[in-house]
Order: sequence, then structure tokens, then C-alpha cells
Amino acid sequence: MTLTHLLILALIQGITEFLPISSSGHLILLPGLTGMADQGQALDVAVHVGTLGAVVLYFWSDVKDALQGTGRMLTGKVDTPNARLALNLLIATIPVIILGLFLSVTGLSEALRSIKVIGWTMLGFGILLYVIDQRAPETRTFEDWTLRQAVIMGLWQAIALFPGTSRSGITITGARQLGYDRHDGARIAMLMSIPTILASGALLTIEVAADANAQVARDGAIGAALAFLAALAALAIMMPLTKKISFTPYVVYRVILGAVLLWIAYT
Repeated sequence: MTLTHLLILALIQGITEFLPISSSGHLILLPGLTGMADQGQALDVAVHVGTLGAVVLYFWSDVKDALQGTGRMLTGKVDTPNARLALNLLIATIPVIILGLFLSVTGLSEALRSIKVIGWTMLGFGILLYVIDQRAPETRTFEDWTLRQAVIMGLWQAIALFPGTSRSGITITGARQLGYDRHDGARIAMLMSIPTILASGALLTIEVAADANAQVARDGAIGAALAFLAALAALAIMMPLTKKISFTPYVVYRVILGAVLLWIAYT
């Protein structure tokens, strides 16, 4: 794979993974709309690893708290904020794992990879984000996150397995619906991405390990490094903006792209 192709792939994954505009949808559209060769699952794993590194670094303070609480949680004690955070992240990941396995086993995951599906999800869930973001109160903060709310947000996150939905977008929508302010809702959504990316990355790694070779490893390393830098930049821009503006600019982009994709799909 050429360096230009790797750069485009990494930029798309790195920028769109944490913006509420769907990284999976854009990755599927890349070969479909440009004629470029499909990057394959091995490169998908690599760029996801890159974005995982970016979110861990950016939210290292919260990640460290969750890691410190994991040991206590595993002993059955969730009597500290760190242990509750670790448990909440674990519980919020279960729905997406269950639905992901179901879609993979039934073959529906491949059937959903179409411009028509992405167009509808891009448009529909973009409008949903706008409506909830405009109407929901901002009465909760990060420290208010409970186990019940983790379950609810986990169910929202599972919807992101439909291409074009956006994992960050749908979990932010869920957080806003629960009354979290924009910044802390996005903060929770980003932290939820860590175990989710780990789980999906592990599954994909198992699937592609047998076909790995030196060329794929080289491309993967370059893609991961570029995706890491792009994702870190996206987080550095987006997170401060959540304190200043609504999610409307992202919604406008989603609606326009969704409408264009539906026009392409139906004509």
C-alpha cells in the first residue's frame, strides 16, 4: 500500500474516531467512492490501535484512575470512585460485545456495509443528536456516572455497530439524553471507547493473524503511528470546543453527507 493511501486512511480513522461523524462509515466509503483498494481488516486493526493510544494518552489521568480501581473491582469491592469507574466502563462494554458477536456470526455485519445504510444512519442519528443536544438539560457531571447509567450508555453504544452511526456520536447522544453536560458527556464517551476498541481490536487480530506478513506489518505500523497523531489532534480540538459550542456543526456535516449518500444510493 502506498504512503499516500496509508496517510488518507490514518487521517480518516484518526479524525473521525472521536468526532461524532462515524469512522467506520468513512472507512467503508473510502474504497467505495474513490476506487481505492479496500484496506482490509489488518489495516483496520492497526489504525484502531493508533487511535486507542491517542485516547489513552489524552485521558491518562482518568485511565490511571480506572486501572487503579480495576484490582479492587475484581475483588468484588466497588466502594471507591476508581473502582466504580472501572466497573462502569466494564459494564458499558458488554452490550456492544454481545451484539458485535451476533452480527459477526450471522454475517449481518458485512451485509450492513452499504452506502444506503450509511446514508440513513448518518442522517437519522445526526438529527437525533441535534434534537437531544438542544433539548436535554445539563444537570449531571462526570462524577455522577452510575452503574445504571453505564448500562444505558452501553446500550446506546451498541447501536454504533451499524455503519454510519458513530460510536462517539451515539454515546454522546446517550449521555446528553441522561442530562450530562457536553464536555463530561463526551469525556465519558471517549473513555468508553477504550475497552470497546480493545475488544474489537482483539477480535479482528485473531481473524487476520494467520494472513499477516512483513509488508502488512510495515503498513500497519505506519498507519497506526499516523492515526495516533491524527486522533490526538482531533481530541485536542474537539474536547475544549465542547465547553464552548454545541454539536450542531457535526450534525450539519452528517446531514449533508447523509443526504448526498442517499442520493447516490437511490439514483
